[in-house]
Amino acid sequence: MNKGYLYIAGSTLLFSSMEIAIKLVSNEYNPMQLNLLRFIIGAIILAPLAIKSLRKSNFKLTKESALFLANSGFLCVVVSMTFFQLAIMYTKASTVAILFSCNAVFVIPFAYILLKESITPLTIISLLFSIVGILFIVNPMNLTNIPGIACALISAVSFAMYGVFGQRGRKKFGFSGVALTCLSFVAGSIELLILMWISEIPAVAHWLTADGLSLFADMPIVEGLSLHSIPSLIYLGIFVTGLGFCFYFLAMEETSASTASMVFFIKPALAPVLALVVLSEGLTENVIAGILLILIGSMITYVNDTRKKKIAVQQPQLQTNER
Repeated sequence: MNKGYLYIAGSTLLFSSMEIAIKLVSNEYNPMQLNLLRFIIGAIILAPLAIKSLRKSNFKLTKESALFLANSGFLCVVVSMTFFQLAIMYTKASTVAILFSCNAVFVIPFAYILLKESITPLTIISLLFSIVGILFIVNPMNLTNIPGIACALISAVSFAMYGVFGQRGRKKFGFSGVALTCLSFVAGSIELLILMWISEIPAVAHWLTADGLSLFADMPIVEGLSLHSIPSLIYLGIFVTGLGFCFYFLAMEETSASTASMVFFIKPALAPVLALVVLSEGLTENVIAGILLILIGSMITYVNDTRKKKIAVQQPQLQTNER
């Protein structure tokens, strides 16, 4: 079997277990604390690949690229992953996994606006399937967990923005995917750490508590770590965040970006099955229907991306033949 597909399988399994692993330890850590620690560990795991890539590209840090990394890290770690952690607190892990996987669909309108990428009929069909799938899962006629669903959707949308914003930065500054991800993790972790330090200021902590935001007041950084909780942190930091992304980028190198993106197309189907086995989270008929619709939409997106890449490769060849 091609090594690339082994990397895809490993990344898919690890990413699909992310929500479940976080749900299992949600009572042991402050959500922001877990967010900070796992992304610091993830950045350390990605560092060797990132350094190797940066050396090849002769990257130099400038004020402009530093600002870009700060914004990229803020979108990913501070905004998207904060709402992701909150979503897991408020609703089922399987629901969060399904809705977050739709970030690939939310990329389409952002890519059209920011990157001027064309929207084809297949793109519109993909969007429609995925939107209807989301409606089946959310079930607007019987909303029972508005905060959890809202946080999951905000997380997915902001992660899509991070992806498109990062793509524009990669083209401008010459980052590789792994270098951008690692440096964004570092920048976002620093920003989150600063916010957590600010939350420890008595006046700030009192203000947050008085406004019903005690979860964000006086947030611990390393307090509460124990021999009992460290194994779960190791799994989330080293395996899910570090090796998950590492396998994903290695899959890109061995196959292609569109083939590696299959990870996020399989995740909506695999994550609910894992949640059923590990957390005993049941699957209703409307959720199953939503999963199928999102998978169809995702596969249409995959076919459309593959077709566009083939056309992009064939066009220079045709121009050369015409000469």
